[in-house]
Amino acid sequence: MENPQKYLEELLTAAGQNGASDLHLSPSAYPTLRVDSRLVPLVNHEIMSTETLKDLVSALLGPERLARFLLEKEIDFSFELGGNRYRVNAYQSRGSYAATLRLIASQIKTLAELGLPPILNIFTKLSQGFVLVVGPNGQGKSTTMASLINIINKERGEKIITIEDPIEYIFTPEKSVIDQREVYQDTLSFDKAIRSSIRENVNVLMIGDMRDYETMSAAATAAETGHLVFASLHTNSASQTIERIIDGFPPSQQSQIRNQLASTISGVVSQRLVPRIQGGLVPAVEVMIATSAVRALIRDNKPRQLDQTIETSQNIGMISMDKSLADLVRKKEISLERAEFYSINPENLRNYSNGIP
Repeated sequence: MENPQKYLEELLTAAGQNGASDLHLSPSAYPTLRVDSRLVPLVNHEIMSTETLKDLVSALLGPERLARFLLEKEIDFSFELGGNRYRVNAYQSRGSYAATLRLIASQIKTLAELGLPPILNIFTKLSQGFVLVVGPNGQGKSTTMASLINIINKERGEKIITIEDPIEYIFTPEKSVIDQREVYQDTLSFDKAIRSSIRENVNVLMIGDMRDYETMSAAATAAETGHLVFASLHTNSASQTIERIIDGFPPSQQSQIRNQLASTISGVVSQRLVPRIQGGLVPAVEVMIATSAVRALIRDNKPRQLDQTIETSQNIGMISMDKSLADLVRKKEISLERAEFYSINPENLRNYSNGIP
């Protein structure tokens, strides 16, 4: 390709004009946007050839990242173009290069602007603890964590360190001092960076993704030693999150991590971005707050009973996913059919939805 950079700019401009969250570059397919969870092919462009993709992805990577990509076959990174910031995953598909680019908003939105429940503010007032923001890929976890961290940045004088792969939102320090570290560029691994942060006089840690046992262990220890830790995880609910963390440890250590979690967990926020009837996306959110009952269930290895505790604790600010979805249906933000699609327990959702026209 004669000018891959120019073609890339053209595709990203089309993504911005169409309000897309993602741009997909895959072999034997049109360049494709994701708009409000739907895939929209750019049929006015040519189907992507192996040669075109190689030129585009190579231009995105640059020499140093390209060498790592060729070795590892996939790579995460971020870059800026035309004043916009993007998160990229480059990978290989049937021997061809491919990539997915996600647009990152230039401004960090408030919880209200994101449509998130005000109860989440309680997690920004903590001096220590473990707050987990969870959900499938592409459901706004990074955006929610950035909003929470920025509240602390604006309201408190703290040393904040973020550990990400790659760095997404760029924070402007206000009352806090903020260091942002990117895995592979600024540190070799999440767990090493977490352990080092203790010696860097950190107060608040934000961990972009807890992918493995080592990272989970380091994060739990950081929370246990008096730090406020925010982290994301690819799980579907609060109860599944606790199970996933415990199951990620060797059997001989599971009793220890249960006790650690029981004493350090502050809350779990699970979210989905649901297509609105009128267009756009709206968050549906489950919120678990660590009460003595929650801590006891974790310590006693009864995480599946957390769902019932959330259902019966709405008076103190907990929110079940089905209640959140039903409220959106009641407000005519989303359809009942769409709510059932996103519900983990459709029967429970229907109970909440009784009486909704």
